[in-house]
Formats: sequence, structure tokens, C-alpha cells
Amino acid sequence: MKNRLLTIKKKRSGRDSQGHVSVRHRGGEHKRFLRPVDWKRNKIDVKAKVIAIEYDPNRSANIAYLSYEDGSKSYILATANLKVGDSVVSSPKAPIKEGNRLPLKNIPVGTPINCLEFQAGRGAQIIKSAGSAAFIQSIDVNKVTIKLPSGELRLFPGDACATIGQIGNVDHSNIKLVKAGDSRHRGIRPAVRGVAQNPHSHPHGGGEGRSSIGMNPKTPWGKPAMGKKTRKHKKASNKLIIKRRKK
Repeated sequence: MKNRLLTIKKKRSGRDSQGHVSVRHRGGEHKRFLRPVDWKRNKIDVKAKVIAIEYDPNRSANIAYLSYEDGSKSYILATANLKVGDSVVSSPKAPIKEGNRLPLKNIPVGTPINCLEFQAGRGAQIIKSAGSAAFIQSIDVNKVTIKLPSGELRLFPGDACATIGQIGNVDHSNIKLVKAGDSRHRGIRPAVRGVAQNPHSHPHGGGEGRSSIGMNPKTPWGKPAMGKKTRKHKKASNKLIIKRRKK
């Protein structure tokens, strides 16, 4: 039953539907299997037992393999203290325990959460990488103020759901790629610096000897890079942001 969840990930090598390179420096990655993660967890009040904590090559976090009381199986993101044999449930009345999923308005202030959705029923949309967690700052009727990992304070609806706990595999950020093959196994091909190219190939190119950029950092297509704000000034969700993220 477990292997039925696995499907082979198709290699696209950074190409679009016409076969043209649309994302540079991609290709040659190791063969992988896709493991479908249950982002919505719609089985309300159905308990599940953690059968295994597994490695997933497609994400930084580890995943937990669940077996539900009705016999079905699924994957969820494993929190830091989730262990094999633990029982988890998705329910509005679920206890405040790692791995349980419930609406924000039912979670106490100061509790670390992950797999947060912007609107009820959308499924987990943010806080899904290794070691990340958000914290509930205050609850006002059906508006919940949450501090995101970036430092941003933002309002969320009280009926939006989240999972209790911090995402596991906390030491993932300390991993160092010690050889070129580590990148190639991940599907990352070599990249050439813009200043080392000729001016026809990159805006940073040209000059005599070891030249610096000589202008604002740009992409190969001349668009501003590194620090340019791209958020729209009239974006509808701007009114939900209490404090912008840290630079």
C-alpha cells in the first residue's frame, strides 16, 4: 500500500513545453520519486498513527507516513518532536499537540504553528520548509495576528487551519555542499558570473581585466535584481499586513 503513493518525477531540465530552456542551470538530477503530501487533511475527527518518519528528496523537511483508522494512508510534514507511534488528528476540537491540525481561533497565543493557509479550505500554503514556524500573537474574534518566520506580522481569518509545532529537520540549514557532485545530484548545473561574460551576453559583462559590475545588479535580461521591491502597491492583501518583513 505504501508504494502506491510513490510516482516517478519526470525530468524537465528547466525546459518549457516547446523544449526551450526557460530556467537556466537546471538538469541532470538524480532519479526521484514524488511523495504526495496531504496539505488539506480533510479527514476530520479520524485519528491517524505515525508509521514512519521518512526522507523526501523533493523538499527540505522530513515527512511522516500516516495510517488512518479507516485504513487509508497519506504523508504529512513531520514536526520536530513527532515520533513513530504518535497519534495525530485534524479536528476543530483537537488537543494542542504536535502534528494535530485545527483552526487558528482554537489555538492558544504563543503556540508555534506550520502549514498555514491564507483562507479556510485552501490547504497548507506557507511555513513548509525545514525548521520554520510561525507564532500566534493575538486573537480578536475571527481575526488572528500571526508572526511569520520572516518577521512579518499579518492578519489571518480565525477559521483558517494550521498544524501545531515547528517543522522538523531543523539542522538542514547547516548542510554544506562539499563537492560539485552534491549540486549536480540536486539538478543544479554550473553557472557563469555575469562579469566574466561579454557585454552581448550579460549587462555586467565587458571591460578590461577584472572589472566590477559598474552598475546596479541586473538579470541577464536587464531587469533589476537584488533588493528591488516587486510587490504591487495596490495589492488587495496589503491591508492585512500589520508590519512588513525584515530586510
